[in-house]
Amino acid sequence: MNIVKIRSIFKNFGEKEILKGASLDIRAGDKIGLVGYNGTGKTTLLRILAGVLSQDSGSIDTFGKQLTIGYLQQSVDYTEGNFASMMHGEGLKSALEASSRLGFKKTADLERERLRHLSGGEKLKLALSEVWAGNPQLLILDEPTNHLDLQGVNWLVDELAKFHGAAIIVSHDRYFLDRTANRVEELAAGKLESYTGNYTAYREEKKGRREAQQHQYEKQQKYKDKIEEQIDNLKGWSDKAHNDSRKKERLKLGKKEYFRMKAKKKDVQIKSKMKRLTAELENNKADKPLEEPGLFFEFENADKRGKRMIEASHLRKSFGGSLLFQDSSFYVKQGEKVGLIGPNGSGKTTLLKMILGEQGVSEGSLWVSPALKIGYLSQDVGDLPGNVTPQEALNLSSREDILSFRSICAGLGMKEETVSQKIENLSLGQRTRIKLAGLLLDETDLLILDEPTNHLDLPAREQLEETLLSFKGTLLLVSHDAYFMEKLSDKLLVFQHQQVKRHEEGLKDFIEKKEQNSTASKQEDTKNDLLIIETKLAAVLGELSLLQPADPKFQELDKEFQKLASEKRALQQKQNK
Repeated sequence: MNIVKIRSIFKNFGEKEILKGASLDIRAGDKIGLVGYNGTGKTTLLRILAGVLSQDSGSIDTFGKQLTIGYLQQSVDYTEGNFASMMHGEGLKSALEASSRLGFKKTADLERERLRHLSGGEKLKLALSEVWAGNPQLLILDEPTNHLDLQGVNWLVDELAKFHGAAIIVSHDRYFLDRTANRVEELAAGKLESYTGNYTAYREEKKGRREAQQHQYEKQQKYKDKIEEQIDNLKGWSDKAHNDSRKKERLKLGKKEYFRMKAKKKDVQIKSKMKRLTAELENNKADKPLEEPGLFFEFENADKRGKRMIEASHLRKSFGGSLLFQDSSFYVKQGEKVGLIGPNGSGKTTLLKMILGEQGVSEGSLWVSPALKIGYLSQDVGDLPGNVTPQEALNLSSREDILSFRSICAGLGMKEETVSQKIENLSLGQRTRIKLAGLLLDETDLLILDEPTNHLDLPAREQLEETLLSFKGTLLLVSHDAYFMEKLSDKLLVFQHQQVKRHEEGLKDFIEKKEQNSTASKQEDTKNDLLIIETKLAAVLGELSLLQPADPKFQELDKEFQKLASEKRALQQKQNK
């Protein structure tokens, strides 16, 4: 049953046409993944559906019902004031319960000062909590997994599975869409095209559709070329017949009439062929498949500068009375690709800022090679000035730098007219690419990327993965995209129990080792429990052997024996699993 019917939505921003007749039916229980390249209008469509923005034309029909909508905006759209008011709202209790399940501790104790220093993940968790507390019938989620740790992502997957209402989700997280979406809508050229199934099914079906469309287009082009060749031949014969009919001095009247009739016959055939071709192209038109933007990243890095580039000894960092980590010693060597993992708010971004010299050390020492040239991409892409062009924002003045910048932007899939606009008119994904383009202009020894895939569309993520694998410099990476982190990191800095520890493996091996250790620990606990039970059984059996069945204490000890025997069998079954 449809709960929302969207028809022919058009939306322009100035002279730029974003939505060009987008239509969509949302049914009860739909979990729709909304995908498309950055700048195609996904967030615009969500804002219109949420009632935050009005369309230029078109209709949104809810069949006379007032839908309760929960709208999660992108994390950069939330301010300290949003969360301060939320802490005292009517839905505080429900919000606290949801934020607790997301792993956010002591939400009720948040003070105004603390709200100013929320990490991206903490912002997102509080915003999600508020959305969920409203018991919505329609969820509109714009990049819900950006900044979320594994606990938060798994919670959201489980909640969406239990949620009986409809949801429309913009996400660039492939695994998340695979686990949540039962339908995918692709926004391209201002219109929506529907696909059944999750993201993987969408990619396969899209590939099949594209190949079929390409085949039909090529078949039509061959037919068009064939008919046009016949028309060209007929035109040649017609022109010759017309010329022959005009040779007055050499032809008798009968001959002239013969060539004139021959020319008219060819003209009729030409018109017939043209009419036939036009009808074919109109009735069975096969458009050429849209070219997907080519993406190309290239990093230039300077020569090696030594083995250890960063070294921490008994490092401690706290804000007021809030401790992030302490007694942490680790190092990073040249050429390593190191992933930083840990719960939201554990201090990952803070450590990156300490390495950059933007935050001080509370105790201990943090040495960073002074010869390093560092490139840094922060998770906040809202820090670019809005009323200037990308070229002006990056302070590019030389002709060589400007040409290189435009070339890099083209390689990132950004058109010339996009790069020439003011930054305030660009999507968050396009702003991320602008910042990346600025990094690509410089030769760097150490590249620090804090959630680099946030706001990037999926093809751009995949290309960035391949490029970073070929980067010869050192990489420090924070990302909640498990696939991205697993593919890139060969070492880890793990934030756990208020400490930062170095691990000599990537994410996949770290998780497997952690699970094995957990299993071994549980097995050891079971073994110890069995030993205790067997000791108790031996003691009870010893007492029973000294008593007669008629003794009142015999019955009591026999019950105890049966209970311990049952516990022993349960532990043995657990041990054998």
